[in-house]
Amino acid sequence: MGVKGFVEGGIASIIAGCSTHPLDLIKVRMQLQGETQTQTTNIRSALAFQPGSVHQSPAATATPRVGPIAVGVRLVKQEGVAALYSGVSATVLRQVLYSTTRMGLYDILKKKWSDPKSGSSFTLTKKIAAGLLAGGIGAAVGNPADVAMVRMQADGRLPSAQRRNYKSVIDAITRMAKDEGVTSLWRGSSLTVNRAMLVTASQLASYDEFKETILAKGWMKDGLGTHVTASFAAGFVASVASNPVDVIKTRVMNMKVEAGSPPPYSGAVDCALKTVRAEGPMALYKGFIPTITRQGPFTVVLFVTLEQVRKVLKDF
Repeated sequence: MGVKGFVEGGIASIIAGCSTHPLDLIKVRMQLQGETQTQTTNIRSALAFQPGSVHQSPAATATPRVGPIAVGVRLVKQEGVAALYSGVSATVLRQVLYSTTRMGLYDILKKKWSDPKSGSSFTLTKKIAAGLLAGGIGAAVGNPADVAMVRMQADGRLPSAQRRNYKSVIDAITRMAKDEGVTSLWRGSSLTVNRAMLVTASQLASYDEFKETILAKGWMKDGLGTHVTASFAAGFVASVASNPVDVIKTRVMNMKVEAGSPPPYSGAVDCALKTVRAEGPMALYKGFIPTITRQGPFTVVLFVTLEQVRKVLKDF
C-alpha cells in the first residue's frame, strides 16, 4: 500500500509540474526583480529582463517592477517561446524526488494515524503534522533538483557573459558539484525544507479538510466538482503560507558566488533582512499573483489527477 501512494503521488506531481512550468518560471523571474548583489565595491543591478547590466551607486533608484503578463510577454519577445520551458528537465526531476517523496510519506502517515475500526480519525492537527514531516523529508531529498531548477529558470535574465547556460538538469547538478562543491547542491536547503513543510502541511492538509467538509455538509458529491473546489482552496492557502519563504529561497539559490568575493547573502536571515531593508516588507510577497496563478492550477491538476490515478490503480 505504501509503494502505491508514492507511485500515485509521483505521476500526479509530474503532470501538474509540467503543466504549470511556464507560470512557475514567471514567478521566479518576478521574485528576482529588485534584487541587488554586492560584489567588491560595486552594486550590480539584477533586475529581470535587463540584458545590459550596469554598475550603479547605492543611491541609484530602483527600476519599477512589472507584472506577470508583462514579464511573460518580455520573456517570449527576448528569449523566445521555448524559454517558457527553461529548466523543465529540472522540474521533472524535482517532482520525481521531492513531490513523490512527500506525497507517498503523507499517504503512509494518513493510513497509519487513522483507524476507522478503533475510531481514530485523521484530525486536522494530525494532517498538519503529517504534512510538515512529509514535506521536510521530501525537500531534503529533492533540493539539488530545486537549486538546478531555479538557476535554469533565472539564467535568461542575466547578461550573456554571466549566464551559466546549463544544457540540462544533469549538466547543472554536475557543474555545480564540480565548480562549487557538492554542498552547493544543498544551498538554501533550510529554506527549501521550511517552505516544503509549509506548502505540504497547508496544501495536503487543507485539501483533505476542505474535501471532507464539503462532503460532510452535503454541498457536493464526491466527484470532479468537489476535487476542483477543494484543491483550488488548498492552493490559495499554500500560496499565502509559503510565498515569503519562497522569495528568500529563490534569491539564495540563484546568488552567484565568485572566487575571492563574499557571497551576496550570508544566509536566509541575511537575505530576508537585506530584501526588507532595500525593498520593503511587501517584497516578501513579490510574485504572489503568479504564485497563486500557478499554485491554483498546479494544485487543481495535482489532486484531480491524483484522484483519477487512484481510481485506475484501485485494484492494484
